[in-house]
Amino acid sequence: MDASFWHQKWEKNDIAFHNREANSLLVKYFKELSLVEGSLVFVPLCGKTLDISWLLSNGYRVAGAELSKIAIEQLFVELGVEPQISRVGELERYSAIDIDIFVGDIFLLSSEMLGVVDAIYDRAALVALPETIRNQYTTHLMKITHKASQLLICYEYDQISMAGPPFSISDDEVSQHYLDSYNLTLLSSTTVDGGLKGKCAARENVWLLQNN
Repeated sequence: MDASFWHQKWEKNDIAFHNREANSLLVKYFKELSLVEGSLVFVPLCGKTLDISWLLSNGYRVAGAELSKIAIEQLFVELGVEPQISRVGELERYSAIDIDIFVGDIFLLSSEMLGVVDAIYDRAALVALPETIRNQYTTHLMKITHKASQLLICYEYDQISMAGPPFSISDDEVSQHYLDSYNLTLLSSTTVDGGLKGKCAARENVWLLQNN
């Protein structure tokens, strides 16, 4: 799976993965990060998620990274905000009050570009990446955010039953990526009603990752 896979998804508007309201698990568990108003929340592989609108409306600043320019153009239209667009290294930055989205390859994003991140909200990044690059992603994520605390949402199911994305992320894999750097707390583990994509039984897990 390469960048063209996701570009084609957005170009064809094949975005069944896009929720039409803020994620209920974000709404329920975000307070566990204990952030103060004005804190900067990084949302990797953010698409045009309405979770960003929820974060902004609750007084947080948002930084995001997204491969698809189409997704970010739609995001700002739906926010009703005209972005300022600039070039930062090899990425484009779409900016407005309290929001900066970096468009392009997330592996080209640096801590200097991001600034000080107070927390990470990962609902769509780890589960979107094939196993071969998930370790590279988690290492890079911790590097550019200086191991900021995370709210991580992922699915767990029999990967043989369905090809991702979203991919299955087991408890053991979460530990493999993050246990050396964070205290891990499983906040919630619930059955996905009707199965994942209606194809296979799955659980949706919410993890709180806090600095050791």
